[in-house]
Amino acid sequence: MERGLVEIYYGDGKGKTTAAAGLCARAAGQGLRAGFFQFLKGRASGEQAALAKLGVRVSAPPQSDKFIFQMSAAEQAEAARVQNANLAAAALAAPGLDLLVLDEALTAMDLGVLDRRQLLQLAREKPAGLELVITGHRPDVELFGLADYITRFTAERHPYEHGIGARRGIEY
Repeated sequence: MERGLVEIYYGDGKGKTTAAAGLCARAAGQGLRAGFFQFLKGRASGEQAALAKLGVRVSAPPQSDKFIFQMSAAEQAEAARVQNANLAAAALAAPGLDLLVLDEALTAMDLGVLDRRQLLQLAREKPAGLELVITGHRPDVELFGLADYITRFTAERHPYEHGIGARRGIEY
C-alpha cells in the first residue's frame, strides 16, 4: 500500500477482535502481509489458529487467567513485562507487514500494563505503507488524535447480563 492508515476499534460492545481478525483475513486473501498481536488474552482463541492457517503472523503470548485487578503486584509486573515484550515484537515486525493489528492494546495501556509512550511512538512512526489497527475498550485522546478511522462498538444487550458466559467458537 502506498499509504497505510491508523484505525481504532473501541468500546464495550462485542466485535472489535472479530472485525480486526476479519480485516487480517481480507488482507491475507489479497496477498498482503498481516500480523495479529494480541494483548491480555488469557486463553487460545479461534481466530489465532484460523489466521495462522491463512499465513497471518500471530503473536499471543501465554497470559495469566486472572484479570489485572486480581493480580498481586509481582503478577502485574510480570504481565507488564509480557505485554511490553509483545509490543516490542510488533514494532520489530511492522516494517515487514502491510497490516498490523494490536488487539486489546488500548485496554492493556488503560490498565497500566502496556507502555503508553511506546504505543504512541509506534502509531506516530509506523512505516508509511503500514495499516495499523488498535483495539480496546476506552478511548485515549492522544492516540485518537493520530487515528484516521475510529469505530465505536456499543453494547446494547449482552448475554453476560443473563448469566451466559463466553462460548468457545463464538466469543473466543
